[in-house]
Amino acid sequence: MTLVSIITPSYNQAAFLEKTIQSVLAQTGAQIEYIIIDGGSRDGSVNIIQRYAGRLAYWVSEPDSGQAEAINKGLQRARGEIVAWLNSDDLYLPGAVSSAVAVLEQKPELGMVFGDAITIDAAGRPLNRLVFGNWGLPELMRFRIICQPSVFMRRSVLEKAGYLDPDYHFLLDHHLWLRIASLAPIQHVSAYWSAARYHPAAKNVAQAAGFGKEAMRIFSWMEQHPQFAGRVAANRRQILGGVHRLNARYLLDGDLPGPALLAYMRALRVYPRYALQHWHRMIYALLSLVGLKGISRWYYQLRNEQRKKWDAIPGLDGWPGLVLEDRA
Repeated sequence: MTLVSIITPSYNQAAFLEKTIQSVLAQTGAQIEYIIIDGGSRDGSVNIIQRYAGRLAYWVSEPDSGQAEAINKGLQRARGEIVAWLNSDDLYLPGAVSSAVAVLEQKPELGMVFGDAITIDAAGRPLNRLVFGNWGLPELMRFRIICQPSVFMRRSVLEKAGYLDPDYHFLLDHHLWLRIASLAPIQHVSAYWSAARYHPAAKNVAQAAGFGKEAMRIFSWMEQHPQFAGRVAANRRQILGGVHRLNARYLLDGDLPGPALLAYMRALRVYPRYALQHWHRMIYALLSLVGLKGISRWYYQLRNEQRKKWDAIPGLDGWPGLVLEDRA
């Protein structure tokens, strides 16, 4: 049976860590090597890890320089043919690991697979669905964003691409996906593999402005990198439009409707067709900006309610970390 190495970087996330661990250990149909790299937590996280130590391949708690270093330490120790990381506030959903293994075993040319995801709040209540397309390098270069916990990589391709770059803090995963997709095909799988948690301390909420700045850094990096420079020159408007659209999306998630609307205007000016795919977000930003937050929240909630048919996703009842009693 193919060995899969899962890395969880952890730092002061005791409120969520145990459910993350349980969602990994509850996976079936796959041989898992589970590694936890804790950055010296002082909030009780280490006590939680110790309770599961007998089921872990390795764990350590020691200071590090941040998320990238922690994940890289785990990846460099991993022995599995397939590797992934799951942050300490996210969850795997039922069958995620075995489903990813099946696809990678059937298609040895793939360097990476990614599934769909749901978002959950701090209490574990589902919020929304994140459904992706069968995107490859061109879409990633236009900053189509994949939900990181739904990604599984072939270790041999990861090692050729290199590990996470510690100079990136917000889009460090996307930077890695670009490098992997430049070396081998990647594939989307239409299945829900993870739950990504949205809460006030999450980077995409608390530090929303950092994502757009880092997207521009990646754009500049691609312009200068021999593997990407030609593609950037041929598709500059589309890629730059993707930078501005991504910036707008995260600014809106961070409750910054004014800057978000400005970023959408830049996206419209550069690549209108791509920007207009977010027309509903633009309406939400405009309503929020003119003081109609109540209406804008109702409008956004109405759209999201269409995506909350959780019974269509098998196995969620009783799954670690999920609270479904108020599902639509």
